[in-house]
Amino acid sequence: MTESFDAVDVIRTKRDGGELSDAQIAWVIDAYVRQVVAEEQMAALAMAILLRGMNRREIASWTAAMIASGERMDFSSLPRPTSDKHSTGGVGDKITLPLAPLVAVFDVAVPQLSGRGLGHTGGTLDKLESIPGWRAALSNEEMMAQLADVGAVICQAGSGLAPADRRLYALRDVTGTVEAIPLIASSIMSKKIAEGTASLVLDVKVGSGAFMKDIDAARELARTMVDLGTDAGVDTRALLTDMSTPLGLTVGNALEVRESVEVLAGGGPADVVDLTLALAREMLDAAGRPDADPAAALADGRAMDAWRRMIEAQGGDADAELPVGRESHVVTAPADGVLTRLDALGVGVAAWRLGAGRARREDEVQAGAGIELHAKPGGAVRAGQPLMTLWTDTPERFERALEALDGAAVVGGPEDVARPAGDGATGVVLERIA
Repeated sequence: MTESFDAVDVIRTKRDGGELSDAQIAWVIDAYVRQVVAEEQMAALAMAILLRGMNRREIASWTAAMIASGERMDFSSLPRPTSDKHSTGGVGDKITLPLAPLVAVFDVAVPQLSGRGLGHTGGTLDKLESIPGWRAALSNEEMMAQLADVGAVICQAGSGLAPADRRLYALRDVTGTVEAIPLIASSIMSKKIAEGTASLVLDVKVGSGAFMKDIDAARELARTMVDLGTDAGVDTRALLTDMSTPLGLTVGNALEVRESVEVLAGGGPADVVDLTLALAREMLDAAGRPDADPAAALADGRAMDAWRRMIEAQGGDADAELPVGRESHVVTAPADGVLTRLDALGVGVAAWRLGAGRARREDEVQAGAGIELHAKPGGAVRAGQPLMTLWTDTPERFERALEALDGAAVVGGPEDVARPAGDGATGVVLERIA
């Protein structure tokens, strides 16, 4: 077979700051899947993209080529509109769990294809697998049937969606090119567009516990993804949300499920409730339900009913006791004062080291491992008061977890309380981009 292009010429074009044509991009992705473009050649191209960037046309073309490498789902046969949410990942980010059934209350189908955690950021599927019997793997037919009946499904993505991304993601992870915004955006959006949802809300995290540490980079990523969705005919909007402090009062799989159920029961931490409602309103508006009142559905039990149906449809026991780590360790306040800082990255790494996360995709996680927080920034504390409780099945993990927490919790005066990642912003939601 005669190839349309030469990989070295494509690499040189981008290395020298040139634009790649649609034909070059379509060829290089297809040739990479066919293993005509070698791993080292794609690594060189990824580095050139990181250093030289891509314009809007190139990113859209790259995303389309990723989509074309696999199958596309079609929800047009459903008797209700579809809306989905994607988070760029954070610490204590359990929002998908209460959000999907909450939005489904209002006759909107929520096809939430989710992933597993890696490193300090948690995975939605890991959290839900702490529920006895619950299963993440569904066929397309099972997924469609559950959306038609229950209205919400949270499951793992099939291998047929954007398979080129799976190879490229693994390559970026080991070649120092993960940070390339064109490649981050196309990785996320190729799967979401291929998924077939009519509307999409992006939760782009910014802060110490997020992938994007500063608001300008987060804003650029959000804008790029919104543009990609819009160009593909998907009603897409984004919220920039703070991840300098963990969301809620729990970090860890079963712990976060428990807190999600509290939210569905009309309680739960204010920051989790507020972000759940903010994202729900965006999803409902995009799906043509602008007058829906998600707060009422949390208060009157409808969201909880939808949660139970969603969990049970996937084999889970919604009434089962959730696992708890066999061993615990309490971290206390060193002095009287105000908790001025609770670093999301430090807490996330500690939870990971306790067994709540994995260093490699094949690693097992402990369902009951994690951290309960007893104070948040701005709260008054007394010397010796518990700040957090660490849970694990393997107590030899405490030492390294405590090392990660060194300096993560700071007690001082009220004037020292850390502000969210957005300059002058208050609350969890920093900005909206549409």
